[in-house]
Amino acid sequence: MTPSGLDLKAVGPRIRMMMPHLTPLEAKVVETVFGRCRFDESVPLKEIAGASGVSEAMVVKIAKKLSFSGYREFRTAVYEYSRLPTADMHQELSSDDGPAEIVQKVFRTSIQALEETLAILDIEEFGRAADLLYRARNRDFYGVGGSAQIARDVSHKFLRIGIRASVYDDSHMMLMSASLLGADDIAVGFSHSGNTSAVIDAIQLARGNGARTLVITNYDSSPLAGLADIVLCSTAQGSPLMGENAAARIAQLNILDALFVAVAQRDYQAAERNLDRTMSAVKSRRRDRGA
Repeated sequence: MTPSGLDLKAVGPRIRMMMPHLTPLEAKVVETVFGRCRFDESVPLKEIAGASGVSEAMVVKIAKKLSFSGYREFRTAVYEYSRLPTADMHQELSSDDGPAEIVQKVFRTSIQALEETLAILDIEEFGRAADLLYRARNRDFYGVGGSAQIARDVSHKFLRIGIRASVYDDSHMMLMSASLLGADDIAVGFSHSGNTSAVIDAIQLARGNGARTLVITNYDSSPLAGLADIVLCSTAQGSPLMGENAAARIAQLNILDALFVAVAQRDYQAAERNLDRTMSAVKSRRRDRGA
Protein backbone atom coordinates (compact mmCIF):
# COMPACT_ATOMS: atom_id res chain seq x y z
CA MET A 1 0.00 0.00 0.00
CA THR A 2 1.18 3.52 -0.72
CA PRO A 3 0.35 6.33 1.75
CA SER A 4 -3.22 7.61 1.35
CA GLY A 5 -3.68 5.78 -1.94
CA LEU A 6 -0.82 7.71 -3.60
CA ASP A 7 -0.44 7.04 -7.33
CA LEU A 8 2.54 4.71 -7.77
CA LYS A 9 3.98 7.08 -10.39
CA ALA A 10 4.12 9.73 -7.67
CA VAL A 11 6.23 7.67 -5.24
CA GLY A 12 9.58 8.60 -6.77
CA PRO A 13 8.71 12.29 -7.24
CA ARG A 14 7.36 12.65 -3.69
CA ILE A 15 10.51 11.13 -2.23
CA ARG A 16 12.70 13.38 -4.40
CA MET A 17 10.75 16.43 -3.21
CA MET A 18 11.62 15.52 0.36
CA MET A 19 15.34 15.05 -0.24
CA PRO A 20 16.28 18.69 0.51
CA HIS A 21 14.70 18.25 3.96
CA LEU A 22 16.72 15.17 4.87
CA THR A 23 20.05 15.25 6.68
CA PRO A 24 23.08 13.99 4.71
CA LEU A 25 22.89 10.71 6.64
CA GLU A 26 19.17 10.34 5.95
CA ALA A 27 19.70 11.14 2.28
CA LYS A 28 22.41 8.47 2.14
CA VAL A 29 19.89 5.83 3.25
CA VAL A 30 17.43 6.83 0.51
CA GLU A 31 20.22 6.87 -2.08
CA THR A 32 21.30 3.42 -0.91
CA VAL A 33 17.79 2.08 -1.49
CA PHE A 34 17.38 3.63 -4.95
CA GLY A 35 20.92 2.69 -5.93
CA ARG A 36 20.44 -1.03 -5.35
CA CYS A 37 20.06 -3.26 -8.40
CA ARG A 38 17.76 -5.52 -6.40
CA PHE A 39 15.30 -3.97 -3.99
CA ASP A 40 12.14 -5.99 -3.53
CA GLU A 41 9.81 -7.06 -0.74
CA SER A 42 12.28 -9.67 0.45
CA VAL A 43 14.99 -7.18 1.44
CA PRO A 44 15.09 -7.06 5.26
CA LEU A 45 15.37 -3.89 7.31
CA LYS A 46 18.67 -5.06 8.75
CA GLU A 47 20.24 -5.30 5.29
CA ILE A 48 19.41 -1.69 4.38
CA ALA A 49 20.58 -0.44 7.78
CA GLY A 50 23.88 -2.29 7.42
CA ALA A 51 24.47 -1.10 3.84
CA SER A 52 23.78 2.49 4.89
CA GLY A 53 25.78 2.37 8.12
CA VAL A 54 22.83 3.37 10.33
CA SER A 55 20.61 1.71 12.89
CA GLU A 56 17.39 -0.09 11.98
CA ALA A 57 15.49 2.49 14.04
CA MET A 58 16.99 5.23 11.86
CA VAL A 59 15.72 3.55 8.68
CA VAL A 60 12.21 3.32 10.14
CA LYS A 61 12.40 6.98 11.22
CA ILE A 62 13.36 8.03 7.68
CA ALA A 63 10.49 6.00 6.18
CA LYS A 64 8.05 7.83 8.47
CA LYS A 65 9.65 11.19 7.61
CA LEU A 66 8.88 10.37 3.98
CA SER A 67 5.19 9.91 4.96
CA PHE A 68 5.18 6.10 5.05
CA SER A 69 3.85 4.18 8.05
CA GLY A 70 7.15 2.33 8.40
CA TYR A 71 9.85 0.40 6.56
CA ARG A 72 7.50 -2.21 5.10
CA GLU A 73 5.22 0.33 3.43
CA PHE A 74 8.25 2.27 2.21
CA ARG A 75 9.82 -0.92 0.79
CA THR A 76 6.60 -1.96 -0.98
CA ALA A 77 6.02 1.50 -2.47
CA VAL A 78 9.59 1.85 -3.76
CA TYR A 79 9.56 -1.69 -5.16
CA GLU A 80 6.25 -1.17 -6.98
CA TYR A 81 7.40 2.22 -8.27
CA SER A 82 10.66 0.72 -9.58
CA ARG A 83 8.67 -1.81 -11.63
CA LEU A 84 6.83 0.90 -13.58
CA PRO A 85 7.98 1.47 -17.17
CA THR A 86 8.40 5.20 -16.52
CA ALA A 87 10.66 4.63 -13.50
CA ASP A 88 13.11 2.79 -15.73
CA MET A 89 13.27 5.56 -18.32
CA HIS A 90 15.92 7.71 -16.69
CA GLN A 91 19.48 6.78 -17.66
CA GLU A 92 22.64 8.72 -16.88
CA LEU A 93 24.40 10.42 -19.76
CA SER A 94 27.98 9.36 -20.35
CA SER A 95 30.91 11.03 -22.10
CA ASP A 96 31.09 7.89 -24.23
CA ASP A 97 27.51 8.19 -25.51
CA GLY A 98 27.03 8.60 -29.23
CA PRO A 99 24.32 10.74 -30.87
CA ALA A 100 21.72 7.94 -30.75
CA GLU A 101 22.27 7.29 -27.04
CA ILE A 102 22.19 11.00 -26.22
CA VAL A 103 18.89 11.55 -28.05
CA GLN A 104 17.31 8.45 -26.48
CA LYS A 105 18.36 9.34 -22.94
CA VAL A 106 17.38 13.00 -23.14
CA PHE A 107 13.97 12.21 -24.66
CA ARG A 108 13.25 9.39 -22.22
CA THR A 109 14.14 11.60 -19.24
CA SER A 110 11.72 14.26 -20.50
CA ILE A 111 8.97 11.67 -21.03
CA GLN A 112 9.48 10.44 -17.48
CA ALA A 113 9.26 14.00 -16.16
CA LEU A 114 5.97 14.52 -18.00
CA GLU A 115 4.44 11.25 -16.81
CA GLU A 116 5.41 11.81 -13.18
CA THR A 117 4.45 15.49 -13.18
CA LEU A 118 1.00 14.49 -14.40
CA ALA A 119 0.81 11.98 -11.53
CA ILE A 120 1.51 14.60 -8.85
CA LEU A 121 -0.37 17.53 -10.36
CA ASP A 122 -3.19 18.74 -8.10
CA ILE A 123 -6.09 19.16 -10.53
CA GLU A 124 -8.22 21.14 -8.08
CA GLU A 125 -5.39 23.63 -7.54
CA PHE A 126 -4.84 23.75 -11.29
CA GLY A 127 -8.46 24.79 -11.78
CA ARG A 128 -8.16 27.48 -9.10
CA ALA A 129 -5.01 28.80 -10.79
CA ALA A 130 -6.83 29.09 -14.13
CA ASP A 131 -9.71 30.99 -12.49
CA LEU A 132 -7.37 33.45 -10.76
CA LEU A 133 -5.33 34.08 -13.91
CA TYR A 134 -8.49 34.68 -15.93
CA ARG A 135 -10.11 37.07 -13.45
CA ALA A 136 -7.00 39.03 -12.42
CA ARG A 137 -6.69 42.73 -13.20
CA ASN A 138 -2.88 42.50 -13.36
CA ARG A 139 -0.78 39.36 -13.88
CA ASP A 140 2.87 39.85 -12.93
CA PHE A 141 5.32 37.01 -13.52
CA TYR A 142 8.63 36.76 -11.65
CA GLY A 143 11.59 34.55 -12.56
CA VAL A 144 15.33 34.67 -13.19
CA GLY A 145 17.52 32.72 -15.60
CA GLY A 146 15.78 29.75 -17.17
CA SER A 147 12.64 30.35 -15.11
CA ALA A 148 12.27 33.79 -16.69
CA GLN A 149 12.25 32.15 -20.11
CA ILE A 150 9.37 29.92 -19.03
CA ALA A 151 7.50 33.00 -17.78
CA ARG A 152 8.07 34.74 -21.12
CA ASP A 153 6.80 31.73 -23.03
CA VAL A 154 3.47 31.65 -21.20
CA SER A 155 3.17 35.45 -21.30
CA HIS A 156 3.50 35.28 -25.10
CA LYS A 157 0.79 32.63 -25.33
CA PHE A 158 -1.58 34.64 -23.14
CA LEU A 159 -1.04 37.79 -25.21
CA ARG A 160 -2.13 35.89 -28.32
CA ILE A 161 -5.61 35.49 -26.80
CA GLY A 162 -5.80 38.99 -25.31
CA ILE A 163 -4.68 38.10 -21.76
CA ARG A 164 -1.98 40.56 -20.77
CA ALA A 165 0.83 39.54 -18.41
CA SER A 166 4.06 41.33 -17.46
CA VAL A 167 7.35 39.46 -16.95
CA TYR A 168 10.05 40.71 -14.58
CA ASP A 169 13.51 39.15 -14.25
CA ASP A 170 15.30 41.96 -12.41
CA SER A 171 15.11 41.94 -8.59
CA HIS A 172 14.44 45.69 -8.32
CA MET A 173 11.76 45.61 -11.00
CA MET A 174 10.11 42.64 -9.30
CA LEU A 175 9.86 44.53 -6.02
CA MET A 176 8.55 47.66 -7.75
CA SER A 177 5.91 45.57 -9.50
CA ALA A 178 4.93 43.71 -6.33
CA SER A 179 4.57 46.96 -4.40
CA LEU A 180 1.80 48.06 -6.78
CA LEU A 181 -0.27 44.88 -6.73
CA GLY A 182 -3.47 44.50 -4.76
CA ALA A 183 -6.40 42.22 -4.05
CA ASP A 184 -7.54 42.06 -7.69
CA ASP A 185 -4.12 41.02 -8.97
CA ILE A 186 -2.03 37.84 -9.13
CA ALA A 187 1.73 37.42 -8.77
CA VAL A 188 3.22 34.26 -10.27
CA GLY A 189 6.63 33.07 -9.13
CA PHE A 190 8.72 30.72 -11.26
CA SER A 191 11.60 28.92 -9.55
CA HIS A 192 12.76 25.35 -10.03
CA SER A 193 14.34 25.14 -6.57
CA GLY A 194 11.88 27.41 -4.79
CA ASN A 195 14.89 29.06 -3.15
CA THR A 196 15.49 32.02 -5.48
CA SER A 197 15.76 35.05 -3.18
CA ALA A 198 14.62 37.66 -5.71
CA VAL A 199 11.44 35.72 -6.51
CA ILE A 200 10.75 34.91 -2.83
CA ASP A 201 11.05 38.59 -1.86
CA ALA A 202 8.73 39.72 -4.66
CA ILE A 203 6.07 37.10 -3.95
CA GLN A 204 6.23 37.90 -0.23
CA LEU A 205 5.72 41.62 -0.92
CA ALA A 206 2.87 40.98 -3.37
CA ARG A 207 1.17 38.69 -0.86
CA GLY A 208 1.57 41.30 1.87
CA ASN A 209 -0.20 43.80 -0.37
CA GLY A 210 -3.17 41.47 -0.78
CA ALA A 211 -2.41 40.00 -4.20
CA ARG A 212 -3.07 36.32 -4.84
CA THR A 213 0.05 34.24 -5.37
CA LEU A 214 0.76 31.27 -7.62
CA VAL A 215 4.08 29.39 -7.67
CA ILE A 216 5.49 27.02 -10.29
CA THR A 217 8.29 24.97 -8.72
CA ASN A 218 9.81 21.52 -8.32
CA TYR A 219 9.57 21.48 -4.52
CA ASP A 220 6.23 21.91 -2.78
CA SER A 221 7.77 22.50 0.65
CA SER A 222 10.32 25.10 -0.49
CA PRO A 223 10.41 28.64 0.99
CA LEU A 224 8.75 30.05 -2.14
CA ALA A 225 5.97 27.46 -2.08
CA GLY A 226 5.25 28.38 1.53
CA LEU A 227 4.25 31.89 0.41
CA ALA A 228 1.82 30.80 -2.29
CA ASP A 229 -1.95 30.52 -2.33
CA ILE A 230 -1.53 27.88 -5.04
CA VAL A 231 1.47 25.67 -5.81
CA LEU A 232 1.78 23.71 -9.06
CA CYS A 233 4.69 21.27 -9.00
CA SER A 234 6.78 19.76 -11.73
CA THR A 235 9.17 16.89 -11.06
CA ALA A 236 12.26 15.57 -12.79
CA GLN A 237 15.08 13.22 -11.97
CA GLY A 238 18.46 14.92 -12.00
CA SER A 239 21.73 13.83 -13.58
CA PRO A 240 25.29 15.11 -13.13
CA LEU A 241 25.40 16.59 -16.64
CA MET A 242 21.89 17.98 -17.13
CA GLY A 243 20.77 18.49 -13.53
CA GLU A 244 17.02 18.53 -12.87
CA ASN A 245 16.27 21.80 -14.60
CA ALA A 246 16.32 20.63 -18.22
CA ALA A 247 13.64 17.95 -17.87
CA ALA A 248 11.70 19.96 -15.28
CA ARG A 249 11.50 22.85 -17.74
CA ILE A 250 9.68 20.58 -20.22
CA ALA A 251 7.21 19.55 -17.51
CA GLN A 252 6.63 23.16 -16.40
CA LEU A 253 6.02 24.30 -19.97
CA ASN A 254 3.37 21.60 -20.30
CA ILE A 255 1.68 22.67 -17.05
CA LEU A 256 1.57 26.22 -18.36
CA ASP A 257 0.34 25.16 -21.80
CA ALA A 258 -2.53 23.41 -20.02
CA LEU A 259 -3.18 26.57 -17.96
CA PHE A 260 -3.24 28.61 -21.18
CA VAL A 261 -5.93 26.34 -22.63
CA ALA A 262 -7.93 26.36 -19.38
CA VAL A 263 -7.85 30.17 -19.23
CA ALA A 264 -8.84 30.44 -22.90
CA GLN A 265 -11.84 28.19 -22.22
CA ARG A 266 -13.18 30.68 -19.64
CA ASP A 267 -14.20 32.87 -22.60
CA TYR A 268 -13.56 30.83 -25.71
CA GLN A 269 -15.20 33.26 -28.12
CA ALA A 270 -13.08 36.19 -26.90
CA ALA A 271 -9.95 34.04 -27.02
CA GLU A 272 -10.70 32.96 -30.59
CA ARG A 273 -11.44 36.53 -31.64
CA ASN A 274 -8.23 37.88 -30.09
CA LEU A 275 -6.19 35.05 -31.56
CA ASP A 276 -7.41 36.03 -35.04
CA ARG A 277 -6.50 39.67 -34.37
CA THR A 278 -3.01 38.99 -33.05
CA MET A 279 -2.24 36.52 -35.83
CA SER A 280 -3.39 39.03 -38.43
CA ALA A 281 -1.20 41.72 -36.85
CA VAL A 282 2.00 39.74 -37.45
CA LYS A 283 1.00 38.11 -40.71
CA SER A 284 2.61 40.89 -42.77
CA ARG A 285 5.96 40.11 -41.14
CA ARG A 286 6.07 36.63 -42.61
CA ARG A 287 7.45 35.69 -46.00
CA ASP A 288 6.21 32.93 -48.26
CA ARG A 289 8.74 30.23 -49.03
CA GLY A 290 9.00 31.38 -52.61
CA ALA A 291 9.67 35.02 -51.70
